[in-house]
Amino acid sequence: MKKIAVLVSGGGTNLQALIDAEKRGELGDGRITCVISSKPDAYALKRAKDNFIKTKVLERKAYPDIASYSKAMTETLTEAEADLVVYAGFMTILDEQVCKAFPYKMINVHPALIPSFCGKGYYGLKVHEEALKKGVKITGATVHFVTEECDGGPIILQKAVEVRNGDTPEVLQKRVMEEAEWKILPEAVRLFCDGKIRVENGVTVVDR
Repeated sequence: MKKIAVLVSGGGTNLQALIDAEKRGELGDGRITCVISSKPDAYALKRAKDNFIKTKVLERKAYPDIASYSKAMTETLTEAEADLVVYAGFMTILDEQVCKAFPYKMINVHPALIPSFCGKGYYGLKVHEEALKKGVKITGATVHFVTEECDGGPIILQKAVEVRNGDTPEVLQKRVMEEAEWKILPEAVRLFCDGKIRVENGVTVVDR
């Protein structure tokens, strides 16, 4: 069994997608064993508790800088014996300590087709606002490995989503979540837990 630690900061819709997928037997050899939140009032914590998943709050503002917070996160994940760390709406960029401790064992879902609309400052509704400003006709979501470069790790899965006339950032965000994020994040977790992903020369090879 692969132990999955999920990092959250907010509502936890992607966490819920993972929980639902696990209940359907769609996470392969993976089991969600703990949920760690950067905020004590994150609704994602209730989702975890309602499903009898161990929770922990590691509040960002309780630490003086990102280095000390990253150190605490590394220690917490090591203690949890995490085989896979999933960023599911986790809003803090951790430093290289964590990446070095869990190389190619951390994945994130980003609400755009990387390399578009990604990197520092591109999160939440901001991503969809920028997509609409540019007038793109196709957007989507990307699951990638987390590395020291923000949104720069090897891409695992992507799924395209149509941009429609009259879309607002909120409407587009909801469509991207429903049609892409909630589908490819559990799929990427399953592939990882079943040993179907490898990285060669900085690029993933996925065996389905």
